[in-house]
Amino acid sequence: MNYLLKGEKTLRTTFRLLKKEDFVTWLPIFKEKDTARFLGMKTGLTTEQKCNKWFEKAFWRYENCSGGMNVMIHQESKKFVGQTGLLIQKVNGLRRLEVGYSILPEFWNQGYAKEAAARLRDIAFEKAYDKDFGNSLVSVIHEENTGSIQVALYNGMTLEAPLKDDSNPERFFVYSISREEWEALKNDR
Repeated sequence: MNYLLKGEKTLRTTFRLLKKEDFVTWLPIFKEKDTARFLGMKTGLTTEQKCNKWFEKAFWRYENCSGGMNVMIHQESKKFVGQTGLLIQKVNGLRRLEVGYSILPEFWNQGYAKEAAARLRDIAFEKAYDKDFGNSLVSVIHEENTGSIQVALYNGMTLEAPLKDDSNPERFFVYSISREEWEALKNDR
């Protein structure tokens, strides 16, 4: 299963796959001061090199059925808002399904990450994708990325554990939500 969400929608956006032509549109995210650190990338790379690494990883995921990021297109303006997706990750020695999201700076603080993360969470549990990953979903977040931490908490996730990664000097934490917690959350709505 590839866990790609082409054609899925949130309240304001529609998902499509990333294309090579999106490179220039996606560059601004890597001009932001902390983006590389928050994404676990080497900080000595140029903006173009960081963006290139992102695209290489995205296309590798598509080709290897490891989930992947979907471009979020605003339904009315047709603008590229950001990327979101379900990603198969190795997290603290276990194969996990991650809810990932990155929003272009011009769309920060407008609720797009919360909207996308909640939609991905619901899709993953409704389609029982979580069953292959311990009946839970995760988001791996840099300790200083307060915006993403707020999105994870909004999404019903709680702090599970620090990420064990000796290859990266930055500190990341694993936030998670179980199927049982999601069902309780769904029933409270």
